[in-house]
Amino acid sequence: MSRPQKLQMRSKRLNRSLGGNIAITIILLIFGLYSLLPMVMAVNQSLKPLSELFIYPPKVFVRKPTFDNFRSLYELISTSMVPFSRYLFNTVFVSVVGTVVHILMASMCAFPLAKYTKMPGNKFISAVIVYSLMINPTVADIANYQTMARFNLTDTYWSILLPAFASSFGLYLLKQFIVQIPDSLIEAAKIDGCGDIRINFSIIMPNVRPAWLTLALFSFQNLWNGTNSTYIYSEQMKSLPYALSQLTSGGISRAGASAAVVVIMMIIPVVFFLLTQSKILETMATSGLKD
Repeated sequence: MSRPQKLQMRSKRLNRSLGGNIAITIILLIFGLYSLLPMVMAVNQSLKPLSELFIYPPKVFVRKPTFDNFRSLYELISTSMVPFSRYLFNTVFVSVVGTVVHILMASMCAFPLAKYTKMPGNKFISAVIVYSLMINPTVADIANYQTMARFNLTDTYWSILLPAFASSFGLYLLKQFIVQIPDSLIEAAKIDGCGDIRINFSIIMPNVRPAWLTLALFSFQNLWNGTNSTYIYSEQMKSLPYALSQLTSGGISRAGASAAVVVIMMIIPVVFFLLTQSKILETMATSGLKD
């Protein structure tokens, strides 16, 4: 953003009346509380005794909070044939490895697409990436399963990791941010003797940190919440969300344990977001803008 534009925006902020600031603050507060409501309801549901879970009309806030739902969930996990630690390891391993490798591969593919515009097929590849975002991933489930079965990758971590590595969303997001980096910065690095790989990891990645942190959040959340039941059949390989959903699918008697599962599964993504929220908000604010 140029200096005159910054001065113009600053003058607009200074000219805003006190009443306007108060009104905007109240509106943002209302929307913020409204977006927080589902999380508040989930926590309250997990603390409700079974008698309160089926009150009609339903109450948002719990009257007699209890941890019986979490105790019931612990008892159910204790009766499982596979240790809880194994389910947790499967989910953490897939989520971390899938997220890290996806960011690395997306950055290495996005850099040449963004900066080597004269490369043969550049426009065609960029168009295919954009069009792929319009297709629901569910459409490709049968084709993906046939591919995994053909290469004997079902019931392995690869059946989950390979589609995660090749997600087009990360490639598109990073490409849009890398385009905004000045070409003069890259040319100066080449004059100093830097190769493309070093430029990518020493110059490009630090400058697009908000973008890849946002990508890390979305990718980790998708992998963390995935049941992966399409490709995984062995109980030793199943993910934590799938195992918990099976343990709590016993009808009304396990409704409290199901509410506890919802809270447990959302803790890690929420903590991840709180740790990276400033960079993620920066991504949302600057996406599509150029200096």
